[in-house]
Amino acid sequence: MSIEEILDDMDELLDKASHVPLATHKSIIDGERLRELINDIRLNLPQEIKHAKMVAFDRDRIIKEAEAKAEQIVRQSEERAKVLVSEEAIVREAKNRAVEAVTKAKKECDDLRAAAQQDIQRAKAECEAIKQATDTYISNRFREAEGFYTNSLKDLQDRRAKLDKLRKKKNEPVKNDAAQQLAKAEAAEPKKVQS
Repeated sequence: MSIEEILDDMDELLDKASHVPLATHKSIIDGERLRELINDIRLNLPQEIKHAKMVAFDRDRIIKEAEAKAEQIVRQSEERAKVLVSEEAIVREAKNRAVEAVTKAKKECDDLRAAAQQDIQRAKAECEAIKQATDTYISNRFREAEGFYTNSLKDLQDRRAKLDKLRKKKNEPVKNDAAQQLAKAEAAEPKKVQS
C-alpha cells in the first residue's frame, strides 16, 4: 500500500467517524485503526527511500554505460583512422570524426549525468515532501483529537458539577416559610378555656 493510499484511508476514517451529540464539529474515531495507518506510513517511508536509491544506482549504471560507449566509439574511430592513414586528407578526416565522436559521446554522457542528477533531486524532494506532509497530517490529527478529548472531558466535568449541585439541593430539608409562620402564630395566641 502506498503512502498516498494510506493517507486516503485516514481521510476516509475521519469521514466515516461518528459525531458526538451536541458537538457537531467533533467526531469519535477508531484509534487502533488510525495507529495502524500511521504504522503503515512509517513502514512505507523506507520503500520511498529505496526507490530513490534505485534511481541513484540506475544513474551510475547509465553513466558507466555511456562512458563505455564513448570509449568504444573512440577506439573504433582510432582503428578506422589507422586503416585510412595512407593519405593525409583521409587521416585528417578520420581525426576530425574521432574528435566529433568523442565530443558527441562526452555530451551524451554529460546529458545523461545531468538527467540522472535531476531524477535523484526530484526523488529526494518527493520523499521529503511526503515525509513533511505525513508529519503535518499526523500532528494535525493528534492535535484535533487532543482538543476534542480535552473539550469532552471539560464538558463532562461541568455536567458532573451541575449534577452534584442538583443532588445536594435535593438532599437539603425543604423550608416552608408559610408553615413556620402559621406554627408561630398559633403558639403566640392564648388558649381559649372551654366553659
